[in-house]
Amino acid sequence: MWAAHDGAGLALAGADNRVRRLPSFPLPPRRVGASTMTENQPPTDDELRRTAAGRFGFDEWREGQFEAVQAAATGRDVLAVMPTGHGKSAVYQVPAAALDAVTVVVSPLIALQRDQVDALNETLGAGRAVALNSTLGARAERRAWEALEDGEARFVFLAPEQIAREDTLARLAGLRPDLFVVDEAHCISAWGHDFRPDYLTLGGAVERLGHPTTVALTATASPQTRAEIVAKLGLVDPLVLVQSFDRPNLTLRVTRHATDGEKRAAVLDEVAELGGPGLVYAATRRASEDYADALAQRGLRAEAYHSGRRAADRASVHARFLGNELDVVVATTAFGMGIDKPDVRFVVHADIPDSLDSYYQEIGRAGRDGYPALAVLHYRSEDLGLQRFFAGGSVAEGHLAAVFDAVRGAGPARPTALRSETGLSARAQSRALALLEASGAVRGGRHGFQAVDGVGRPDAVERAVAEEDARRRVDTSRVEMARGYAETDLCRRQWLLNYFGEDAPAWCGNCDRCEETGSREQAREREDATPGGWSMQDPVRHRDWGPGLVMGVEPDRITVLFDSVGYRELALAAIEDNEGLLVRGGASD
Repeated sequence: MWAAHDGAGLALAGADNRVRRLPSFPLPPRRVGASTMTENQPPTDDELRRTAAGRFGFDEWREGQFEAVQAAATGRDVLAVMPTGHGKSAVYQVPAAALDAVTVVVSPLIALQRDQVDALNETLGAGRAVALNSTLGARAERRAWEALEDGEARFVFLAPEQIAREDTLARLAGLRPDLFVVDEAHCISAWGHDFRPDYLTLGGAVERLGHPTTVALTATASPQTRAEIVAKLGLVDPLVLVQSFDRPNLTLRVTRHATDGEKRAAVLDEVAELGGPGLVYAATRRASEDYADALAQRGLRAEAYHSGRRAADRASVHARFLGNELDVVVATTAFGMGIDKPDVRFVVHADIPDSLDSYYQEIGRAGRDGYPALAVLHYRSEDLGLQRFFAGGSVAEGHLAAVFDAVRGAGPARPTALRSETGLSARAQSRALALLEASGAVRGGRHGFQAVDGVGRPDAVERAVAEEDARRRVDTSRVEMARGYAETDLCRRQWLLNYFGEDAPAWCGNCDRCEETGSREQAREREDATPGGWSMQDPVRHRDWGPGLVMGVEPDRITVLFDSVGYRELALAAIEDNEGLLVRGGASD
């Protein structure tokens, strides 16, 4: 898919040449200067292919992958949404190697940084890649900087909190990087399932570094998340590559329960029978520990993994699972990013997740070797209350006021400088800054954040609270979409793919609903019976909620992703009975 700025939103053209408009976000200014890469002749296609084959050992390209490599090599920004194991790293590594480019890679996990550094040094030669993170001693950090500044190292991996430091950013600017890569880019989006406030500093970092060619990579991003990644990182005329979200080797099932005790017993029985290797996801730390203990009593090598455990314990669980020393890891959402174990045979959810974004990311850790794998959600409708509670969290108005006052008094200032004024934790301050910026009370730039002229403290707080209320409605709608997946009578794979903006047949043959409801022909008959002629990706406008996109079509209802309120299901009968309630077209003014 390709994307282009047209002054209103992000338009995607797929293989069927239909223009698909995503929700609007403020667009970045067009880049004035260019990366230093474009000062030299870009590599030819043959040179890129020779580099891929000679340096990285592959010469077969998945659909769209080589186009992304070409774009990055010629100085065009890229957003690549590709499943883990499908070659996201090649999008930047091949151009960087062909150009001998200075490449900054932002990666959220130290373990993942280490793996990438080791792989590049083995492929390109010792010392070509370094990492800068909190595990380095002073001497090792000094050697890493020397290698970069002497030109020996050409790749540097950092966490977002490292790049937010003024001294680090200044030294990186001195390297004049050619490529700026953001891994797990969905973390920058408040619409994403794993929003991390530290990522909000990256747009300013791109500006500060002279806007090198920017490559954003993620395995999971709904249409709204993709649009926000483009806006927050300031991508200019990016190539947007979105590979299919379908994982046909995954069998999708939902098992419904009346009581919590019944659900717990069913989870334990199923996992004990499946054996491993597999993952179990639970909503809380205590639940992960309880399930792990119970499975261990049944003879499985099981361990709990959550953010409350010591870093050394988490690292041990991670390593033992990858080394086949554990059958099952029972985890909260803290476990999984960067995990690439190809032979995971099942992912069982003991609790419904907060969104289908999270669910897809988590079940995607099964069956990466291409062989059949199982994804089971154990569902009790009462469990939705916990996720609705999580979706209802809020930022204290006092935090918003403190951050706004600090920005107004010290701006333009970077987050690290503001913390001495606000006295807040980095995470609390980042959340407040994100709301203040999104609501237009402050703006971020090359030199940091500053208050917008004419906005006072009461107005700033009011705007930020309104912005948070809107986001809370979106979060709540995503919980409801997860409920819809659990309770649908139709193909679960179609529901899941529709959520990510991908059209899909009404019968997949590899989910519990398709197994129960008959054949592909029967599903097609139901699909053809849908009144109104609604189609996936139709732009629409609601009388009260404004513009949106049709994300799912069922015989009696459609699902629409609205800019203002997130996902909503609308009965076709209500649309037909209320003239003007929902009209086609007009997705953006």
